Amino acid sequence: LAPRAVFSSTSQACKATKMNPFIRNLRYIPNSKLAVSEPNPAWFGNPANADDKKWTNKNWLKSRFHFSFAEYNNDANTNFGVLRVMNDDLVQAKRGFGEHPHRNAEICTYVVHGQLTHQDSMGTKESLGKGSIQFMTAGTGVRHSEHNLHEEPLRFIQMWLTPKAGGLKPNYGSMCGSKIDTKNKLGHLVSSTDTQAETPVKINCDANIHVAELQDEKNSVDLELGEDRQAYFLSVEGTPTVSGDFGTQKFQQHDAAELYGGGKIKITGPGHVLIVEMAKDGKGGRGDLDG
Repeated sequence: LAPRAVFSSTSQACKATKMNPFIRNLRYIPNSKLAVSEPNPAWFGNPANADDKKWTNKNWLKSRFHFSFAEYNNDANTNFGVLRVMNDDLVQAKRGFGEHPHRNAEICTYVVHGQLTHQDSMGTKESLGKGSIQFMTAGTGVRHSEHNLHEEPLRFIQMWLTPKAGGLKPNYGSMCGSKIDTKNKLGHLVSSTDTQAETPVKINCDANIHVAELQDEKNSVDLELGEDRQAYFLSVEGTPTVSGDFGTQKFQQHDAAELYGGGKIKITGPGHVLIVEMAKDGKGGRGDLDG
């Protein structure tokens, strides 16, 4: 993607970090410690910002970066295991990201609300709505664009994961949001091509992506994490609670956490949550928050 120059991070981070240090098997990441980017619309082929009654943000795009990306440079926050990018993007109607290249990454995009239209150099063009997920094996190289061609705002979570090998053949696939039930259930959307798990999306990486939409505090789901596994948790919407041998942690919208195995982790509503589960490799993580 083109470089971005408008970046901010809220000032409450230190206070939140002191209140929530790393505890056994969980590191809490308040949304105040995420980078926020609002780039010039022209960098992505968009016209100047304009008034829109359905849009409350001053800029056409608001991105929250969970890891070092574009103008947000943090050597202490480059990845968490195989997960090296998680960007939470809110895009104004009739705008988007013009054609740009990718290589050697497994890219998964989850649509929170709105309609995402994807077009790529492999000949794919489709629009996906709420609850849908798409993947792209960038491999030897692919170009694509992503737009919100509709009248309502679009929000999506884009994740880049390190593939098991470089130079793979480019590939694309997707799942319509209605195929997997995530209402008060932990829906398994993505799994590795090396496993027998039956999921609508398969990627060339030892990772799984789960989503749950928990209506209220009476609804919960369990996540089993083996000693050799870890997971990145995102509170997409709502105020979910995560509990385990570390105790209980309450989340607000956009908050995140690193979870480490083993044992059972309970996630209680109300909340819309996304979990990227993967092998524990001892690499990456927000150690910069523990000071």
